[in-house]
Amino acid sequence: MPKIDAPEKIFFSLLGKEMSDEELVNIFPVAKAELDGHDRDGKVIKIELNDTNRPDLWSAAGVARALKTYETEEIRHYDFFSTSEKVLPSAERAVIDDESAIGIRDFSIGFAAKGKKVDNDLLVNLIQSQEKLCTNFGRKRKTIALGIYRSDLIKYPVHYAAVDPDKTSFVPLGMDECLTLREICEKHPKGKEYGYIVSDKPRFPYLYDDSGETLSFPPVINSARIGAVEIGDSDLFVELSGPILDDLLLAASILSCDMADMGFEILPVKVTLAKDTKYGREITVPYYFQSEAKCSVKAVEKKLGLAISAEECVKALRRMGVEATCSGDEITAKCPPYRNDFLHEVDVIEDIMIGYGLDNFIPLMPHDFTVGRLSAAEEFSRKVKEIMVGLGFQEMMYNYLGSKKEYIERMHTDGKECVFIMNPMSENYEVVRPSVIPSLLESESVSAHAVYPHNIFEVGKICIKDDEDNSGTVTKNSLGFLSSDNQVGYNEASSLINTLMYFLRKEYRLEAVESDPRFIPGRAAYIVYDGKRVGIFGEVHPQVLESWGSEMPTIAAEVDLDSLI
Repeated sequence: MPKIDAPEKIFFSLLGKEMSDEELVNIFPVAKAELDGHDRDGKVIKIELNDTNRPDLWSAAGVARALKTYETEEIRHYDFFSTSEKVLPSAERAVIDDESAIGIRDFSIGFAAKGKKVDNDLLVNLIQSQEKLCTNFGRKRKTIALGIYRSDLIKYPVHYAAVDPDKTSFVPLGMDECLTLREICEKHPKGKEYGYIVSDKPRFPYLYDDSGETLSFPPVINSARIGAVEIGDSDLFVELSGPILDDLLLAASILSCDMADMGFEILPVKVTLAKDTKYGREITVPYYFQSEAKCSVKAVEKKLGLAISAEECVKALRRMGVEATCSGDEITAKCPPYRNDFLHEVDVIEDIMIGYGLDNFIPLMPHDFTVGRLSAAEEFSRKVKEIMVGLGFQEMMYNYLGSKKEYIERMHTDGKECVFIMNPMSENYEVVRPSVIPSLLESESVSAHAVYPHNIFEVGKICIKDDEDNSGTVTKNSLGFLSSDNQVGYNEASSLINTLMYFLRKEYRLEAVESDPRFIPGRAAYIVYDGKRVGIFGEVHPQVLESWGSEMPTIAAEVDLDSLI
């Protein structure tokens, strides 16, 4: 979980009063945080955050704002946000994105700030907020890179483009030597750490002002002149780059609100985007883009187990910094500009719970007691496992998350049914498993040294898209098995399916597979039970085996167990 160090001077100033450690321990849960320590000599409060969905809380200003709003019930309103209906003037300040950056690092946005002189504590706090947003929320700068610059040295508009890495050079922060962008990736400490993000691209992202002065090589390093913010500076320009516009807008909103709380005047910047977006080609940043969230009082009472009125719900949300209204049984919550975590009515209910006061919930002992027992699905799965072991197969266990390469590219499928993780920590865990077969093939690909035949299976979960389901996805219990040997073929696979269905007492029939890139045409079949397809089996296509690095003929099958219960 994220941890931050909050200077006492800044934190208590933002909070409006000083608090003892005991008082902080008691109130920190309001901000989903806890006191991790208090360095009284260094005058630093150490805070651990317990929520990865609230990047607005990963700063001293964010935590202080949450605590102050909870105590005073006064919501801070920020007047520097543009919307689709209201666009604030941006004077001459502008950022222009060039089409050359599309597909490399699509977007660059920014805002300016002035009126507050940077001291040591403030500079350390800004750098910490920058690092938390880029490292935690921005996946180590892959999706968000944030730079802070000396605005008084910039001639607007600022230009963002992709350039030749061998012909573009500047003096990077922390060095006196002028290096090309490629040399920065090879020689600069930050280049060695973050250069890999763009080093495989034909052109590299580059930020410069209208006079040609370099601001930075995002997402790697700022320039040594404009990008070196120092104590005493009061005019700043904040720029964010990345491939996902909504993430950049949220990060800009968070930092602009934090800086406004610390005494800066926020100056909007007009951004001309390089491609069409749902907000158009021109936006003025900071930009409010969040949607309203709704829930019913009935749902609140059901989830919290507490009789609560609509007015109490609205008051509880206000203590959490959320403006809300009620109409009959429906509550409408307006998401604060620094948040974008209301994905479901449960998220609104959680804020109501915290705002209402956790101490107001009386602990109750359970009234009902039940005898523990296996579910029907588990009992059926165990029976299937016994049959497969009896057929000479060895049980395997795999992760439910994997890469696009494993589940789509090596299987030669289009991936239309796959469920992707929106903000994965690693490319190795970006897709929820749509089938057991890729997992089995992965084991087979590293087992050529073992004596044949190889007979393995797994009974586990898979997840695919389903428009008819309320969540848009459906999770199923699935059996997958694989047999690899120089003699195996369609007949062996059909025999195994026949034996399995016989012992499960299930009548079935087969249908020819018209087209499935995983199997050899004419050597695969669908399993049909109770009028619908519940599985597939056949000889694995040589192209699929080649993609996995397997040379031995292989048969594979997958059966939807939930449809057989």
